[in-house]
Amino acid sequence: MAVPAQAEQYFVKNIDEYNEAAKKLVAGDIIILANGRWHDFEIKISGKGTKEKPITLISQDPGKVVITGQSNLRIGGEYILVTGLVFLNGYSPTGEVISFRRSKDDLARNSRVTEVVIDGFSKPDRYESDYWVGMYGKNNRFDHNHLAGKTNKGVTLAVRLDSKDSQENGHRIDHNYFGHRPVLGSNGGETLRIGTSKYSMFDSNTLVENNYFDRCDGEVEIISSKAGRNIFRGNMFFESSGTLTLRHGDGNLVENNVFFGNGKDHTGGIRVINRDQTIRNNYMEGLRGTGFASALTVMNGVPNSPVNRYVQVDNAIIENNSVVDSTRITFAAGADAERSAVPVNSRFENNLLGGTGAGTFLKVQDDISGIAFAGNMLVDGKLEKPIAGISESETALIRAENGLLYPEGSDRGVSRDLVPVTRDQVGVKWYPKPSAGDRFGAGKSISVAPGEDTLTEAFALTSDGDRLMLSAGDYLVNKILPLDKVLSIAGPENAVARISFARPSLVEIRQGGSLRLSNLVIDGELAPDSVGNAVIRTTIYPIQSNFLIELDGVTVANLDVNKSFHVVALGKSSFADRISIRNSNFTNISGSVLQAAAEAEDYGQYNVEYVDVANSNFKDIGGEIFNIYRGGRDESTFGPHFSLTGSAFMNVGRSSNNVTGASVVLHGVQHSDINDNVFQDAAPIKITHTVGRPRTRITNNISRNMPAPILEELNYQGAHRAILAGNQFEGAARP
Repeated sequence: MAVPAQAEQYFVKNIDEYNEAAKKLVAGDIIILANGRWHDFEIKISGKGTKEKPITLISQDPGKVVITGQSNLRIGGEYILVTGLVFLNGYSPTGEVISFRRSKDDLARNSRVTEVVIDGFSKPDRYESDYWVGMYGKNNRFDHNHLAGKTNKGVTLAVRLDSKDSQENGHRIDHNYFGHRPVLGSNGGETLRIGTSKYSMFDSNTLVENNYFDRCDGEVEIISSKAGRNIFRGNMFFESSGTLTLRHGDGNLVENNVFFGNGKDHTGGIRVINRDQTIRNNYMEGLRGTGFASALTVMNGVPNSPVNRYVQVDNAIIENNSVVDSTRITFAAGADAERSAVPVNSRFENNLLGGTGAGTFLKVQDDISGIAFAGNMLVDGKLEKPIAGISESETALIRAENGLLYPEGSDRGVSRDLVPVTRDQVGVKWYPKPSAGDRFGAGKSISVAPGEDTLTEAFALTSDGDRLMLSAGDYLVNKILPLDKVLSIAGPENAVARISFARPSLVEIRQGGSLRLSNLVIDGELAPDSVGNAVIRTTIYPIQSNFLIELDGVTVANLDVNKSFHVVALGKSSFADRISIRNSNFTNISGSVLQAAAEAEDYGQYNVEYVDVANSNFKDIGGEIFNIYRGGRDESTFGPHFSLTGSAFMNVGRSSNNVTGASVVLHGVQHSDINDNVFQDAAPIKITHTVGRPRTRITNNISRNMPAPILEELNYQGAHRAILAGNQFEGAARP
């Protein structure tokens, strides 16, 4: 196409002007979007630019063009450049927010998206799937962008190989900030995926370089590589639960990446599957993952594996990596009757290894004679059994100027010139990156006097992070308090602030809401007899954001107006990062203290990641005190986690309306610790293992008139895997 001597610049102020300009674009043309908010804007751009004269879509000023509502961007053609946009306060009406194809037949080539922000632009229903970025075509670049806060199902960035024109694509994904991706509570929470099982026999040739993955916790796979010949180089994984997983495809290279776990649960490193993989010069520190989420995991495969299962590890080279202060390295991981093909023709050389804790650091789950070990140094941690080629050493580790640990007087592990990429080197300079830390207490303190609706009036005036400080006395709430912010409500430490409520619930958690209660008495005697009564409940509508609920020093009493009055009830399409109950008392309650069993379709979805209960008392509770459900057989998530310690139970779970017949029901919970509790006149604890390698410990509990726990295994052949020790269950026969 002939390029005009003078390219056009189109300054457009509304959608109609944009659509008119987009019809006549030629090489060198520039569309400038006027500053402001563009609502329900489905942007399509295509044309034939050139390397020297791309077609450009740009904001009037970087970050001042905000795309809201039901909006997206679709790019076709050749040599298209898009920069300066912010997607905020909305979601895509299609399956992608940014797509490197305008239509099925118009794919982008040699095009670039840079300095674009997608912040919280998630579907309203957390289980409705989309991609934030879909890369198609060939030789496209996605760089220096900011993607943070995806809460719905679907990959944040997906490289698609579903046509010949998108295979062997040569894409470059570099210097992006992948911000906090909260736990999804379901499969489908990857941050980056290249390919799919169906097209995994094809090469992608995609470069993923110098990106920063900040608290990307969606599921067990942070990056899922499902194609061949990709390069993952120089990326930083900071406090991200999960691993960089070579799930399908051969001949990938993983080098110069840094993983900092800082002791966070389930932080992992690299998982190796398939043929001809090279893992070299990667640094891993402070990782606490085990099993599939270990710092280094070499999987067992399935003999003659179909494309959607596990291809045997063959010709893997794992060399000059450093794994320090980490919980686990696992060889032949996942070994079972199906995954019986052990690694072969592979090398593990010149790696620096250092474990932490009292458990086994280097775990071997099957035959590893197909891996040649040489020149590896173990400075800390226990081997399951001696391995020739791994020598134990008392060499000290010294932290160098680059922030990494190196063995004194040795060249084992990563190179001295490895420089981790930092947060300020990636993303968009003009858009702030989200901070971590306590969600509560960031706002102002507001004093509230006793009385009728004084709490309601103060609640309406709060902002995110505020604290309502209640004086001693009685409070009556006549309206359900709709919580769409992070809020604390606290009573005095040495006096009583008593809250009664005249509606079916006291607080309704909505989008953006999290709640901390402390030093309060909550009385349900004035609540009406309504279906679904609960002190704290989630809205009937889907909630995008994860939330927290904390109770400390709280007394809840007299929830008995009907047969199922709960303290906390989590509904469908809601997800709590953590529910914490400490130093609290619950008495005369017909229902449950926590109902987290709304996702009952066995899709692998669940309602809460962590439940922590400590030093609390439960008396005259009719239903199961805690009911937590995760069904299905999906292995893509880590939770739920349940901890119950130092608490006392009297007359619990024995109502005729309790259809489970148990005082605690944990179905599919992956990590359970029940220890140092006292039970009297109680229904049994019921624990059902469903999938994976669940960890259940029931230790040092004392009971009178309580049956022993009911233990079930749904998909595991053999004795129940729970560990029971030091318990006294006596005085009642199991029903």
